[in-house]
Amino acid sequence: MDYFIWNVNPNIIDVFGIQIRWYGALFAASFLLGSQLMEWIYRSENRSIKHIDRLFMFLMAGTIIGARLGHCLFYDPSYYLQHPLKIFAIWEGGLASHGGAIGIFTGLYLYQRKTQESYLWLLDRLSIPAALAACFIRLGNLFNSEIIGIPTTVPWAIIFQRVDSLPRHPAQLYEALAYAAVFITLLLIYRKKGAQLKGGILFSTFLICVFSARFLIEFVKTKQAAYVSELALSTGQLLSLPFILIGIAMLYKALKDPVPSKK
Repeated sequence: MDYFIWNVNPNIIDVFGIQIRWYGALFAASFLLGSQLMEWIYRSENRSIKHIDRLFMFLMAGTIIGARLGHCLFYDPSYYLQHPLKIFAIWEGGLASHGGAIGIFTGLYLYQRKTQESYLWLLDRLSIPAALAACFIRLGNLFNSEIIGIPTTVPWAIIFQRVDSLPRHPAQLYEALAYAAVFITLLLIYRKKGAQLKGGILFSTFLICVFSARFLIEFVKTKQAAYVSELALSTGQLLSLPFILIGIAMLYKALKDPVPSKK
């Protein structure tokens, strides 16, 4: 069987030592589009957009710092504890989505304290661009030929030639498609209900859908953690479970709560 061969250069530009990578471009594009989406949401609910730039500065800082620390502490703690200065070597790669999520929650909390906006309102609305950003980031992983799947013989398998010659599950594409579906779902829910949505509906749906998809796709991913575990579940699956449970609890509470999300 002939399989699709993926051998795309991860660099868009590589001139005189200056590199612009697809991953970085997609990462930046996700924040740019996210900012535009949030501006549209603010305007549709007659809210001031004067703090949008500050909001995304907090979110970008939280995402990068949280994702980097998450990778170091969740996936290869022994190495980084022995070489702590390597934590700052972000150009060498290594970002963890679970750490990024924690960083976003922290950055959003710090932003909310300065503006006194509703934290739950922000979480709900930011879930929409966050799902789109997750999709873009996984596409960036595809261009880097990283976070690949396990070997398989399914017809849609891809040979990542920069890694080896084995046909593998395109795990990055599975996740990108799943997160794109979550983005569309959340956007449709918001367009239908808008400001009348109960607080926590969008955010809980985001948590349940995104991290359930992550949990399931982990079954066909190559091992990401540097350490050996005797548990049946991967590190990514174990880290996803708390987010899923929090999402279920929040959705249950939101459905019981008769009060819509505060403006």
